[in-house]
Amino acid sequence: MKTKFIVLLFVFIGLIANSNANEFLKPSEAFQTNFINEKNNLRIEITLTKDIYLYANKIKLETITQPIIKLTKEIIFPQAEKYHDETVYFKKLTFTVPYSLLKEKGLSGEAELKLKFQGCSTAGLCYAPISKKTTVLLNDKNIENKIATTEIIDTNINETDTIANTLKNGNIGIILATFFGFGLLLSLTPCVFPMIPILSSIIVGASKKEKMTATKGVFLSLVYVLSMSVAYTLAGVLAGVFGANLQVALQNPYVLTVFAFVFVALAFSMFGYFEIKLPNSLQAKLNKTTDGKEKQGIAGIAIMGFLSALIVGPCVAPPLAGALVYIGQTGDAVLGGIALFVMSLGMGVPLLLIGLGAGKFMPKPGGWMESITKIFGIVMLGVAIWLLDRVLNPTLTMILWSLLFIGTAQYLQIYKNIITQTFTMAILILGAILLVGTISGATNPLNPFEKFISPKGVSNTHQLKFTKVKNIAQLEETIKNSSKPVILDFYADWCIACKEYENITFKDAEVMSKLQNFTLLKADVTKNSDDDKALQEKFNIVGPPGIIFWDTKNQEIKSLKIVGYKNPTSFLKVLNKVEDLQ
Repeated sequence: MKTKFIVLLFVFIGLIANSNANEFLKPSEAFQTNFINEKNNLRIEITLTKDIYLYANKIKLETITQPIIKLTKEIIFPQAEKYHDETVYFKKLTFTVPYSLLKEKGLSGEAELKLKFQGCSTAGLCYAPISKKTTVLLNDKNIENKIATTEIIDTNINETDTIANTLKNGNIGIILATFFGFGLLLSLTPCVFPMIPILSSIIVGASKKEKMTATKGVFLSLVYVLSMSVAYTLAGVLAGVFGANLQVALQNPYVLTVFAFVFVALAFSMFGYFEIKLPNSLQAKLNKTTDGKEKQGIAGIAIMGFLSALIVGPCVAPPLAGALVYIGQTGDAVLGGIALFVMSLGMGVPLLLIGLGAGKFMPKPGGWMESITKIFGIVMLGVAIWLLDRVLNPTLTMILWSLLFIGTAQYLQIYKNIITQTFTMAILILGAILLVGTISGATNPLNPFEKFISPKGVSNTHQLKFTKVKNIAQLEETIKNSSKPVILDFYADWCIACKEYENITFKDAEVMSKLQNFTLLKADVTKNSDDDKALQEKFNIVGPPGIIFWDTKNQEIKSLKIVGYKNPTSFLKVLNKVEDLQ
């Protein structure tokens, strides 16, 4: 059964990998740019390959050295044509920049210019913004010659776009290795942590029935991880192709409540109140084969891994967002899907290590395993509360955590050794602290004394206040009326990384002090309404958390867009860059 499962899975992957994908030109091939220094003008030519077009309103020309001088409106461009309600150029665009104009603007000697543009392919791919720079000699002896150009990194490229471009232009081996590395990094985030006790309880349950070996432990973990990877891949491909995120759809109160009760049922099963198993009729059919029981276990683990990825650990980070942007822009669900699958395997490495360790170091079965099973039952109740935290009132969640810790301490009193008693006392104190915090009005289990202690250097009168925006029109009006730089935070109740922002990054004293100089806006996309989807689509946010910045001139700073969680130190670096651009 093990061999069949693995063979079928790799056949599936092989079929995906061998599918035909659209091939698109590299940006340097699609847009061939030349700067020609003539006697009185700088002539700029952009030759467009067949089926490539250039947006007229995306062409920008400005100086590089400070102060930056915008020249676009001073240039006479050829007549553009209409294409899908846009004004574009096909085949070739040629325009000139008079040296007299540059001199009028106060330029002399060696003047550095930057040309920015963006275009698409009629086949469906939209290229990221492109920048080119050149140097113009402004003297009386201009000689006609072609100036060498150097492509530079566009300041409008953010981390997500960079990853999407890596998929477009990179070597497939490097791409897969990179995404596996991304997965390893993501394995250290809250995306994966809740899955650790789930898999551990599965291994403990299996070891009660038969001796657990390293091979058996790794195989059980592999089934779980591969199922998790398939779920992430399918959800990602659906989101990229159809613009609908399956993970977001499953983060509604009804689904989360049902899944929480599943974990409660698992907990009570581990406490010994009943046994979860297939109906006798179906069990009898499976047991007609020699590996019937094994099939039951594998199917259950696979289902658990699949659902855990979609419901327990939804995570939006730059690698995931970059892959979804790539799929959405190119329609290439094959490479995007493989990248997501490999990334998910990287995320599952700690889970595989747990399987290897449990199989290698698991003591012999005995009476002690009943106690371990009950402890994992307590952990399952913790996972249920963690899920309900996304839909319940925060005060009620605090009460549930408090009762769980106090109840756990009561249960552990049956063990009389000094180590367990010390641990029991610590848990009881923690439960009492949470109860006191709840009574004080605290809502963060990680900071139950938040109502008693303000962050150092920040008074209670200077707590951050975000203004909620419900739609694009309200957002644009608010930005227009702001005299400060603007921050828009995409948030959802079910988003764990969003809670990290609220409870860690936005509670940091330095961050709070710095954000007093910003207009703070929040887009709550918990309900995933039409307005929520429109806001996310406008800024290419595939899911929260995401943070967008505008300068004091109401211009979006695309290069600093954040997808995923950043700790206070990293977030402060971004804020400093925003201030430098004012």
